[in-house]
Formats: sequence, C-alpha cells, structure tokens
Amino acid sequence: MRALLILLPLSILSLVAALVSCSSPSPEVVMVKPVSGNAQLGSTATYVSGGESGASKKRPDDLLKEVNLYKDYIPKGTHARQYRRSMNPRYITIHSTQNFSTGADARRHSLALKNGKLRAYKRKGGNRIGYLVWHFTTDQDMAIQHLPTNEQGEHADFSGPGNRLSIGIEMCENRGNSRSETIERTAKLTAYLMHEHHIPLKNVVPHYHWARKGLSTPHKNCPHYLMDNGKPGAKWAWFQGRVNHYYKQISGNHRYVSL
Repeated sequence: MRALLILLPLSILSLVAALVSCSSPSPEVVMVKPVSGNAQLGSTATYVSGGESGASKKRPDDLLKEVNLYKDYIPKGTHARQYRRSMNPRYITIHSTQNFSTGADARRHSLALKNGKLRAYKRKGGNRIGYLVWHFTTDQDMAIQHLPTNEQGEHADFSGPGNRLSIGIEMCENRGNSRSETIERTAKLTAYLMHEHHIPLKNVVPHYHWARKGLSTPHKNCPHYLMDNGKPGAKWAWFQGRVNHYYKQISGNHRYVSL
C-alpha cells in the first residue's frame, strides 16, 4: 500500500515511512490487565519446527495478564474509524512494522493511529478508507489495542478477506526493543484471541498469506524475520508452535475477558 504523507510533523515522519513500507492530545492509555510479561527466549531466538508439550493449565485471563494489554482506541468517528465496518474475525494476521527508529514502540504507533497520521491513497481496488489501521501493536513491554476485534482494519489485502475477516497484530522493531520478547508476547496474545474467537491455529497467518491484487509483488515478505527466503517455512512453523504452546495452556477453559 502506498501512503500519502500529508502535513506530518517531523517527529513522526520516520514512523510513517517505515509503517508504509510494511503495511489530538497525548494518548490516555487505560490499562486493562496490568501485569508485565515474564517470558523470555533469550537475546536470540532459536528457530525450530513444532511446539512444546506438557504445558501447565491456566485461565485465559491469567494469560492475558502476561500479555500486559492496554486499550487505547482510535476515537469513534475519527480518522480510520470514520466508518464502522463490522467484522466476525476468522483469522489472525501477524505483521512486523519494519520501523527501526529509536522510540517507535507500541505507544508511538498508538499515538500516530489516534492522530490520523498513517494516511494512504484511497482508491478502488486498493486502500478502502484512506488510512492504515490494525487492531494490536506489541513490543517487549506491552500490547496496545487500537480497534475492537469486531471492526475491520486496513492492514493486509485491500478489499480481500485479510482485511475483512482478520485481526491484525503489528510487532515493533524499534532500536532497543527485544525481538524475542516481542515475539513471545505476540504468541500469548494470539493464543488468547484464538480462544476468544474460536479461531484455529491454521488460520493464524503471516501478512504474506494475503495476496494484494494489483501490486507487482502481491505476497509481502512480512513479518520478514519469521519468513524463510521471503516465504513461510521453518521459522513460521516455530512461531505457530509457540502460539500453540500457550493455546494449550488455556484451551478447554471458559472465557473470562472480552476485547
């Protein structure tokens, strides 16, 4: 998706430029379940195929606490939420921001989305609303929710099922942010969303999965560090294994928290 940068403050130009390469006042962030995530893979993730067995059981809301989720919605009727487009999610789409700038964390992305800074060309067969928008952003410390999960985003494939039927999660890549901790937090959030919305593991997909019709490279190498030679392979299977590990911990339990 090609973005149209209109009157952007210099402080967020690098953020917008990087986001496009992948897909008001200061934000008042309301904490939903305040607890810091404690899972670590180490400074470098080792990619292996498959998941883990013998995971201990826990309640879904306990897993959500480990995600450290905050809600910071784009205000209704503004920017990317000018039109309410309902959705019954059937997929979860994983992205990476490809923004390596210092400070481009989940809070900074949330601020840009709330202020309508992530503009895009609105055109038939392309971006439908003139903005980029997704549901969650994760970093090493937290996850922030920008849209309710029953509203469509604009993060995957224009008018295709990736936008119409999937929850979008962007993983931060800013300098100083731990990639391994961000991946682990994303896996926990994904497992929780699978449980809440009855989404099977096979429907947890990378941005690559959705073809962007009309572009010279329809399948994007995203999230690039979970792809093998630009396509899903062993690294993506490893990530699905991490998601499945956490899903097994909460599967069979009742739901506790709605997003």
